[in-house]
Amino acid sequence: MTTPPTPATGEHDPGKESLIQYPSVFPIKVMGAKVDGFVHAITSIARRFDPGFDAASVELRDSKAGNYLGITLTITATSREQLDELYRTLSTHPMVKIVL
Repeated sequence: MTTPPTPATGEHDPGKESLIQYPSVFPIKVMGAKVDGFVHAITSIARRFDPGFDAASVELRDSKAGNYLGITLTITATSREQLDELYRTLSTHPMVKIVL
């Protein structure tokens, strides 16, 4: 039995159905060093991808030692492409350590 070839990373598989129904309320967790401007930078990115983003919905959590900050953003996801580009933009931001 042979395994069919898989698409190259980054290719969209039109036959694969999404588990998310759009539009959908979608939480994203972002972690980075606790520095001035971090929250503003991340919420500005969220607003670019979701014009209706409400900064009042942001949840903040300090790390145990207080050196890092976890930010939970809740956006309205409208497509897989929007989410992919949002994750890419967040994860390449110099203040961000990890995006979940």
